[in-house]
Amino acid sequence: MQLSTTAFADNGVIPAEFAFGAIDPATHVKLSGNRNPDLRWTGLPARTKSLAIVCHDPDVPSKGDDVNKDGRKVPASLPRVDFFHWVLIDLLPDTPPIERGEFSDGVTARGKPGPQAPRNARQGTNDYTGWFAGDKDMAGNYFGYDGPCPPWNDELPHHYVFTLYALDVPRLGVGGIFKGADVRSAMAGHVLAEAKVTGRYTLNPAVKL
Repeated sequence: MQLSTTAFADNGVIPAEFAFGAIDPATHVKLSGNRNPDLRWTGLPARTKSLAIVCHDPDVPSKGDDVNKDGRKVPASLPRVDFFHWVLIDLLPDTPPIERGEFSDGVTARGKPGPQAPRNARQGTNDYTGWFAGDKDMAGNYFGYDGPCPPWNDELPHHYVFTLYALDVPRLGVGGIFKGADVRSAMAGHVLAEAKVTGRYTLNPAVKL
């Protein structure tokens, strides 16, 4: 099974069009296009009953003490954790390729609605839900895709891993408002195959991609 996109090369740089935030010389960061990239796949196993797509960033700082603070840096040596950007489940195996901007086109303050999604699929909340929890203007449940916006003072470039899962169940066993970790747990024992495509992104002008 293979997964591909025309938005960026595998292990290549993600254009700002597909990011939540872009570099701003005056304010460090500004809101960006926040469009989901197009995704297409080949070679699904014959017994596939549904598809799931998960996008996560494994390079998020485990501590926020220095994040986005003038005069400070997030050291590359800091331990890192996962941050989920997209959790999409219950896609039919014969569903057509996903187009650019089909599931997200621009930043939606307080988050896009869910869990019901286009194509009769379901979307979980991404981790901007927790990130913006204390922000009176942005707090909400962030369903679906919201793209890269790593700390602008991070010394480490971030990687965004889009993973397609072929599953042997037509509907994944999660309900209500669910998260990336819930989907990973529910998929255990049901994955027939998986395929990945990865992009890189930074908001730190000093970091070379």
